[in-house]
Amino acid sequence: MSESVVYFNRTFAEANRTRCRYRLLCGGAGSGKSLNTAQDFILKLSDVQYRGANLLVVRKTESACRHSVFEELLGAILRIFGKDFARYWQIRQEPMEMTSLVTGGRIIFRGMKDEAQRERVKSVAFEQGKLTWIWCEEATELHMADLDILDDRLRGDLTMVNPLLYYQITLTFNPISAGHWLKKRFWDAPPSPDVYLHHSTFRDNAFIGEEYAARMERRAKEDPVGYAVYALGEWGNTGTGLILTRWRVADLDPDPEHYDGCWMAQDFGFNHADCLLLIGIRDGVICVLKELYVREKDTAEIIRLAEDAGFPKGRTMYCDSAEPDRIRMWQKAGWRAVAVIKEPGSVASQIDYLKQHEILVDARCENVIDELSNWRWMKNDSSGEILDEPCPIHDDAMAALRYATEPLRRPERRLRTLPKNALGI
Repeated sequence: MSESVVYFNRTFAEANRTRCRYRLLCGGAGSGKSLNTAQDFILKLSDVQYRGANLLVVRKTESACRHSVFEELLGAILRIFGKDFARYWQIRQEPMEMTSLVTGGRIIFRGMKDEAQRERVKSVAFEQGKLTWIWCEEATELHMADLDILDDRLRGDLTMVNPLLYYQITLTFNPISAGHWLKKRFWDAPPSPDVYLHHSTFRDNAFIGEEYAARMERRAKEDPVGYAVYALGEWGNTGTGLILTRWRVADLDPDPEHYDGCWMAQDFGFNHADCLLLIGIRDGVICVLKELYVREKDTAEIIRLAEDAGFPKGRTMYCDSAEPDRIRMWQKAGWRAVAVIKEPGSVASQIDYLKQHEILVDARCENVIDELSNWRWMKNDSSGEILDEPCPIHDDAMAALRYATEPLRRPERRLRTLPKNALGI
């Protein structure tokens, strides 16, 4: 094995040792809880003392597993084993699967979005050993009944397999609402020896970047309610003051030809995120099909990333008009970039249009989902009154989503190929 150093945040030391049946790691963004959990599982499944253990990884949709947890676990393998990783782990993309060549322990991935996927979970079996561990990433996406189904998978005597093994369900997530079933079931219940609760924030992450930490602290002044939930990981009533509520996560068809109309929208950024979205419209429903969400990249780099990601170059792209030089760079590169017309009240009009329509977001668009979950109106500090002005922070994807309304809400700029039913009229 090539020499490598694997770093852990000390705050998770006890969490990685506990053998409680339910291990819940809750906290704010950037705390490192998902990275820690990935490294913890890879090390354990590579350790002969846990021979016979297998891991089931669950998110609401299988596609979300592919673009988040699979990549997180793969990153952990590369950090731990370096260039020699193939001697220790076998990685398969189709179907998604990872196998330790040291212990034979396997990692498989499943979704829980419908009955068909739940039935697949019920039939999970391993040729070697037992299903001992389950990791539910973004556990707030799941229903309580989903957890019960998973809980039922962990049963049977392990002593004949390996007396050192134990059953455990790990749930990692950011808190959404004080009314969520996870809080009621675990935090509000009497203490139990079967339950381990852990809380972390970006301040517990010794490896967080200075720019990220500074951005989080700025949010404390500009959006204290969102800061409490998103940064500090506190349970809160995030429904109060949310701007958009008619949206949900779905597995969307990525082919632009399968929609009544399709175009792109981009909010430019460097220190704050640059966000490019691919938008489709079908039967009046706005569909967010794809996102590119990056920081500290210049325009040339972002253009290359967009090309590599397969964004359709021939589709119109609605951009922030405050950056004409960037728009020209996109145009010179062969993209149909146009400036969004801004006038007094345009932000409010864009938001009003979005509120009138159902919005579907592909499960892979994690930054759009994150911002939609936290985007809220500003509040008067002294009176507590909610104002008709959105909080100007952590809203880069939301700015791009607003720009995406341009061909729909402006009659003179509607896409000529859109039928009336696509416009919701």
